Amino acid sequence: MHLILFLLRPIYYLLYHQFAWTYDFVAALVSLGHWQAWVQSALPYLNGRVLEIGFGPGHLQLSLVENKFQAFGLDESRQMAHQARRRLHKKGDISRLSRGYAQNIPFAGGVFDSVVVTFPAGYIFDPRTLQEIKRVLVPAGRLIILPMAWITGTRPLERLAAWLFRVSGEAPGKPGPFSELLKDRFAHTGFDVRSEVVELQGSQVQVITAKKT
Repeated sequence: MHLILFLLRPIYYLLYHQFAWTYDFVAALVSLGHWQAWVQSALPYLNGRVLEIGFGPGHLQLSLVENKFQAFGLDESRQMAHQARRRLHKKGDISRLSRGYAQNIPFAGGVFDSVVVTFPAGYIFDPRTLQEIKRVLVPAGRLIILPMAWITGTRPLERLAAWLFRVSGEAPGKPGPFSELLKDRFAHTGFDVRSEVVELQGSQVQVITAKKT
């Protein structure tokens, strides 16, 4: 498993940078068309002023604006920032997107009601990232993380996709209890955390809610 993840790492990097123009197609292909529904499932958990970390091609940013949130975004990829800005401007929306890293968020402290991250790399559990997110959240603000999803359909193609998710390390065989190690890490940083699995048509999404204490 570790070897597979090691071999896939440069592919993920290229997909998020030089080949960012293929990202939507690849995401839709590997998820059998579920990707957008997975990302949009974060919306009911958000409120007020929202910072999205790792906004990618900007689909959730557009949904946030359309749903009257005051949306901001942070992403280190120049290519993704270009796509997201173009998507927002095409709809007549003014983008509030910044380039940077989650370990050093370029915003003042205590300004966001919610921070959302969908299907991030391991950086999201870096203590430096969690400290920065806590810093920019208002008291009792919430961090919403969608770390993984499962395809649950029983058709042959759905079973194949579920198997690929398992062997690539994108998701375990089935939803399980939230790691005690991660719970301790959140608690040490100053978050009260809980995890739930949301049922969608033909799939499931894990949602982690971490409330600033």
